[in-house]
Parts: sequence; structure tokens; C-alpha cells
Amino acid sequence: MSVALTSATAPTSTRTDKVRVMVVDDSVVIRGMISRWIGAEPDMEVTASLRTGLDAVNQLERINPDVAVLDIEMPDLDGISALPQLLAKKRDLVVIMASTLTRRNAEISLKALSLGASDYIPKPESTREATAAETFRHDLIQKIRHLGAKARRGAGHNSASPPLAPSQDRSRAAAPGAAPAPAAAAPIARRAYGLLSPKVLLIGASTGGPQALMSLVAEIGPLIDRFPVLITQHMPPTFTTILAEHLARTSKRPAHEAVDGETVKPGQIYLAPGGRHMRVVRHGIDAVIALDDGPPINFCKPAVDPMFTSAIDVWQGSIMSVILTGMGSDGMRGGKDIVAAGGSVIAQDEASSVVWGMPGAAANAGICAAVLPLNQIAPKLVRAFSGDRS
Repeated sequence: MSVALTSATAPTSTRTDKVRVMVVDDSVVIRGMISRWIGAEPDMEVTASLRTGLDAVNQLERINPDVAVLDIEMPDLDGISALPQLLAKKRDLVVIMASTLTRRNAEISLKALSLGASDYIPKPESTREATAAETFRHDLIQKIRHLGAKARRGAGHNSASPPLAPSQDRSRAAAPGAAPAPAAAAPIARRAYGLLSPKVLLIGASTGGPQALMSLVAEIGPLIDRFPVLITQHMPPTFTTILAEHLARTSKRPAHEAVDGETVKPGQIYLAPGGRHMRVVRHGIDAVIALDDGPPINFCKPAVDPMFTSAIDVWQGSIMSVILTGMGSDGMRGGKDIVAAGGSVIAQDEASSVVWGMPGAAANAGICAAVLPLNQIAPKLVRAFSGDRS
């Protein structure tokens, strides 16, 4: 399925506010292809096209990019070795690691995230395959656009989320003659937690998600012991295999890529495998994993919405769902369905998110019982599953 990429949704820009991109790859074909794509976008420009990590480190201060697209395998200085040197010279540099889909490169990409890279992107095995190349183009441009825009706003800008307010207080009548309050100052509507005790935890994440998930699962061990945890992270095959292994080590609980037809049990973390949607179905008295090879949803495969929506048929309103950092709005529609069924949604706040797309969409839709910094989500979940949903 080809993903059409147009500039229609890109903001119009002047030369001074374009996202500045440095492309670092030892393949002249890849450098040329990425540079052409970036050059076709009105809100970004290529400031350098370099062959090695050593070139990038040596020329960084002169080039002063906002974003670096950094290959992993290069001569002289590879990407994982260049990464800390680049960040030491420019702390707020957005680095997007690019690699082919091998187990070794997936491991290195996840390690790069822990060392300060902002994101990763898998390169297609062959740029001659139209669908793979177009998907790569769409994903890369979106990552550069969203991460680069945040970088240009500055690491020190105040990005704290608007305050939460009860739904009934969202729009009060203004006093006669009073100027309306600025739209940006309007608090986010908050819903009460569902009345039913949750029986399952569902988590959706995208950009910045691996780091957020590691932090979260490390703190919810007692919850995992008593309830099943299902996770959809926007991630390709091979990468999800490695992520599941990391989640198991971090949580000290069993975690694996979900298998079609397996029974969902407490004490387990089930991760949607890359390239397949993960749903849940009722089979007798059991909840069972159902993997789906259908088309992308919200440009994603796996996507969060099908996991969220399918869970309602199994657990009705006894669902606690969390939407973590990520681009786009995946999870918002499924979150609406969960709330309508009597369940609850918690979203990560803007200040602690790498990109406040997915959690922001849920928060602004007024479906969240809480919008919290990442380090406050785990304690809130432990309390909620213990009966405190205040």
C-alpha cells in the first residue's frame, strides 16, 4: 500500500525558520535520495550531506543543524560512536538513527535511544521497491518535521501541559463585556475514572516510546503480577523482538511478542509484533490474542486503536489505558471507545513527551482521567489497580 506524501499539510516557512538537516550516510544513493526528499519540503532544508560520522563530528559546529539523520554503519566513525560526540558538541541536536532491519542494528538503535538519540528509522532493504521507499520517505519526513520543530522552539521553552479541569468547567460564560480568555489558556477537560475495577492495562506509544516504556514497566511490577499488560509500540519487525527482551529485563517479568491464539494471562507483558496489528478476542472464558495482517491504520502497523477497541468486547469497562509519547493521534479514537464503555484513559503530559501528538490528541479530546508527567504515571496506575481511582 503506497503512502502518498504531499506538502499540503506542511506549514509554510521562510528561509529563516526552516528545520536544518544534516544527512550522514556512507551510501551516496541514500544521501542523494534523502536530500531530494528534504529539499522538496517547504519547511526544511539540507545543510550538509556527509559520508562518515567523523565528518559530522568535525563539521557540526560550522553546519549547526537542528536534526541529524545518522546512519549506523559507516567507515572511520560509525553512528553509535559518533552519537555521543555530536551530542557533547550540541546538546539539543535531534539525532534520528537510520539502519537496515537486522537484529544487530535494532539492538544498536535501541542502545542509541538510551544514549540520547531522539528516534530511529529503518531503511528499506532496497530503495527500488516503491512501497517500502515511499513509507520510508513518509516516516522520515514526519519525524524530521515534528522533532525538528520542537528543537527549534528550544529546549528551554515552557511546554507544560495546560491544567486539568473538570468537564463541566471547560467553558464558563464570560461576564458581560469581558474579553474572552485566550484559547491557549483553556484547561484540558478531565473525566472521572471509570467506576469498574480495571482488569487489564493497555499501553500505546510511538516516538519516544521505548524509553518511556522502560521507565514505566520498571515501576509497575506488583501490578503486572496481578493483571495482564498489553502494549502496542509503533515499531517494525525485529525491533519489537529486541524491545520485548528489554522490557523483560527491565520489569523482571515475562515479556514477549504476542503470538496469535495465545491466552492472555496475568503476570505477562504482551507486545504487538512489528508489522501486525494486535487485537484481543473472547474465546470461551479466556481472552485470546488475535494478530491481524490488515492494512496500516493511522499510517501505523501495529496500531493502537485496534488493540484498544477490541479489548472492550473482552473486558467491557474494566480497562485502564495509557497513551504515551508519540506522533499523530493513534489511540485517541480507541480511547474514546474505552471511555464510552466505562473504562479510563491516562495520557503522558507534554513536558515529558518527546512528541505530544498521541497523548495530546487524547487530552484535547477530553477523554482523559489524568494527564501526567511520565514519572507520575506508574504510581497512579499502582494506586488505581489497588482500588484508588480518585
